[in-house]
Amino acid sequence: MFAIRLEKTLEQELDILAKSRGSNRSAVVREAIVRFLEDNEDLELARQALADMGGQKSLKDVREDLGLDD
Repeated sequence: MFAIRLEKTLEQELDILAKSRGSNRSAVVREAIVRFLEDNEDLELARQALADMGGQKSLKDVREDLGLDD
């Protein structure tokens, strides 16, 4: 169980969104939290991949590495 306090306007917007989806506040908030966590995980994976790569590569270098420029 989790409880949060929202401003009245945010609560009203949440209700409108939930109603338009045929859902409820809890489902909309749950989906938003899941997306937020997934986005942050994706961002961290991208940062790690960039660090592992040792910096940035030019598009030309990437194409060569992939054998696309024959």
